[in-house]
Amino acid sequence: MCVESDGCEIEGCSSSDEVRTLSGSMSPGLKSSPSLHPCKPGHKFRAALLRCRSPAAAAGILSFGNVLNYMDRYTVAGVLLDIQRHYEVSDSGIGLLQTVFICSFMVAAPIFGYLGDRFNRKVILSCGIFFWSIVTLLSSFISKELYWLFVLSRGLVGIGESSYSSISPTIIGDLFTNNTRTMMLSVFYLAIPLGSGLGYILGSSAKVAAGDWHWALRVSPVLGITAGTLILLFVPEPKRGSADQMGGHIKARTSWLCDMKALAKNRSYVFSSLASSGVSFATGAFGVWIPIYLARAQVVQKTAEPCTKEICSSTDSLIFGGITCVTGLLGVVIGAATTRLCRQKTERADPLVCAVSMLGSAIFICLIFVVAKKSIIGAYVCIFIGETLLFLNWAITADILMFVVIPTRRATAVAFQSFTTHLLGDAGSPYLIGLISDSLQQSYTMSALWQFLSLGYALMLCPFIIVLGGMFFLATALFFLDDREKAEKQLSQLTRPPSLVKVTT
Repeated sequence: MCVESDGCEIEGCSSSDEVRTLSGSMSPGLKSSPSLHPCKPGHKFRAALLRCRSPAAAAGILSFGNVLNYMDRYTVAGVLLDIQRHYEVSDSGIGLLQTVFICSFMVAAPIFGYLGDRFNRKVILSCGIFFWSIVTLLSSFISKELYWLFVLSRGLVGIGESSYSSISPTIIGDLFTNNTRTMMLSVFYLAIPLGSGLGYILGSSAKVAAGDWHWALRVSPVLGITAGTLILLFVPEPKRGSADQMGGHIKARTSWLCDMKALAKNRSYVFSSLASSGVSFATGAFGVWIPIYLARAQVVQKTAEPCTKEICSSTDSLIFGGITCVTGLLGVVIGAATTRLCRQKTERADPLVCAVSMLGSAIFICLIFVVAKKSIIGAYVCIFIGETLLFLNWAITADILMFVVIPTRRATAVAFQSFTTHLLGDAGSPYLIGLISDSLQQSYTMSALWQFLSLGYALMLCPFIIVLGGMFFLATALFFLDDREKAEKQLSQLTRPPSLVKVTT
């Protein structure tokens, strides 16, 4: 049994004399006392909720929320051709949608990182989910004369989603340690490709089922509100660093300025953030442009006609979404397994696995633009292998951060890393690729072939950025062990062990 703060006794909280804490340690159970009074029905309901607040359940709910986070983000990408026709905008105008979203996302990230290190994290998460869900729903009713308002709505959605991406990994980091944390973070970051792929599928399917692309934006908000409610009810708010402190507690919190100075001097953190920017650049550009690029390839091959209907074909978005889901699953699972295996050989396994996977990914992504003109199937094979290798490092990068940053500044670190990766990555890549494509199209005679080639030439920028990211991961490997040791020493200095009881004789 357990005791609520108001002194009532709740039965059924534990079947033994010990109670398992969030960190996995065992504490003595509380004995029944004559001073306790029977619980009211409301207290029993609250006790039932408390029993469901296990670390595994919390990680599952947070991962579900992350799926919805990315599903909402890429639902728009699944109906881009329809949006382009509806609002009558150019390639750069379409790229602007994602750029505005990411810009607002990255600007808000440091703010939420500051809040996440100092206030109740699950309340911030829930408010963020409710906000972007409502804005997404309202954006589906914007008329075709108000494209600027539709662009603005994507910016507001970015602010809401920023709160989730900045804070939720830190809760998982405070619930688990070591290989268990790696596994749980892998599940959490699996939600990125899974949610992205489902976003394409949801957008395309809802559009076809309703005969109107606006309905693609009216499904995820309902799921988002559900996820926000689950977080409020079932996700605990663990003490920052509770899983790392081995029974102690942090006696002092550093200032935000001190946190930023420490992060700037953390070489592993800086180089891994720059490497993640390369991943972000490529995934941001691919998420927006690959379905359109493949649709243009089929027009060149004369296996499809240019879209002249009110509802454009969704085949490429559906296939690309399915590939993204599968490659995300494979990438995260292979990444976690490979890292665990390589840790037995070298303590620098985390950054080295990321570096090798990125360099390998660049090769297959280059091949996409070589084979797409002749074979769509060949292009899909290259996309499959290239994305699998690219997605392999997502969870590992988060784990690197957990190793080299102390718990009290992790939310700030995640948020600022998010800011950096988006600023140097997908904040500009969709718009930049569209701008290069438009510029090439204006320089030569307009034709279906040149529309296809110009977009392909613009996308060739991505593998070069990926190679650069791989080099930054190699640099991370040089400093990883030193920075991890420094973080462990800082944590021991900030941690005060439980007071010892003096026995006098």
